Order: sequence, then C-alpha cells, then structure tokens
Amino acid sequence: MKTLLVINSSGRITRSITRHLTTRFAEGWKSRHPGGEIRSRDVGMNPPPPANEGWIAAAFAASTERTPAMREALALSDTLIDEIIAADAIVLGVPMYNFGMPAQLKAYVDQIVRIGRAFDFDATAANPYRPLLASKPVVAILSAGDGSLHIGGALAHLNFLEPHLKTILEFIGLTGAAFIRAGYDEYQDDRAKRSLASAESAIDELLPRLFQAQANESGPEANRSKPGEVGAAVLV
Repeated sequence: MKTLLVINSSGRITRSITRHLTTRFAEGWKSRHPGGEIRSRDVGMNPPPPANEGWIAAAFAASTERTPAMREALALSDTLIDEIIAADAIVLGVPMYNFGMPAQLKAYVDQIVRIGRAFDFDATAANPYRPLLASKPVVAILSAGDGSLHIGGALAHLNFLEPHLKTILEFIGLTGAAFIRAGYDEYQDDRAKRSLASAESAIDELLPRLFQAQANESGPEANRSKPGEVGAAVLV
C-alpha cells in the first residue's frame, strides 16, 4: 500500500494558497492510489517545540546512555522521522514568511535533522556529513506574496526559502525534490490568478508522471533508493 505524507506549514487555514494546492495534490494522488493512505502532519496548526538544551543533550547522547527523560525529549523527533521513512512520497506546503520558511516549519526541520537518525557525522571523512534517509519523491509547493521573489524573478536574491529547503532535504537524503511555485497573492490581480492556475496545472501534469514512475517499479522496497541516490528525478 502506497503512503503519501502531507506536511502543511501555513499559519492560515481558510485563505491559504499552499493548503489549497497540497489538498489538490493529495486528492489527485488518492485518485491514482485508491487503496493508499494519506498521512497529515500540520506543523502550521500544531508546531513542534523548538530544540532546547534537554533536546540537544539527548540527541547527541549515545542511545545506550539516554535516560528515560532523554528518550521522552526525543519522542516527537522519532515520530516525525519515522513518518518520513514510512512515506512513499511527500508533499510540503510552504509559504514564504519574511523571505524564509515559517518559524513552525523551522522547528519541524530542527526536529528531523538529527544526528544518527537523519544524517551521520565522521570527522575523518573528506565529506564528514552523510545522509541516512533514502530518497523518494518529494514535492515542495511554495507560495510568495510577490511572485518575483521566486527563483528566476527580479527579487529572487531575497529568496532564502527555496535554497534553504532544498539544502535541508538533500542534506538528509531527500534529493531531487520538485518545486511548484505560486505568487502575487498580495496583489490580488490577474497575476495572482494566473500564478495559481499555473501551479494547479503543474500539479495536474506532475501527478501522472509520478504515478507512472511508481507503477514501473517492482518489489516492496523499489521506491526507496539507497541514501544519497536521486530517487525523484522524474519530478524535476
């Protein structure tokens, strides 16, 4: 059974562009996987706690030396990482807040980018950081109040969201993510309507390719590439 993990990070509900688009993606995915499961992680409405001193101490302690309090401090982190591992595909809804990701998504990132679970560190290696998660299809749906903030736009030099998110995903092994962008919500004119329609079309065009790629795979672990491999190139 295929599983889709939907991660929403918008602080808005009724007027959220990214929630509208992740819902469209999830509905299209479900129509192609009627027996599949959709799991939702809403960090916009239920943000994870920030990493504090107790969390950091627990994360860097050897697993055999963790106290019950340390294991409790990492319980949510373990759950969030396990959700990613269990998913066959992931879609994220991420609005741009002040040129970067929402604080609630940053808190989520700090929970999942964890040594020994999402990445490993070897000080003697030429590249000391090694991703531990297997690559899989990831779709990041981004929105910005001004569409020219997106990559390729006149204000792209102010966009710290997409490079940050791409770096985080690749650092833990989720390479080859596809990015779908919507913008101009602040203008509320034809540009906003055209941008939203373009993002909807991009989702509709992406889903069949994703479905076909997964249908061509064989074996229970076929959709899970080895850590560090590009498993979502079909989405680019």
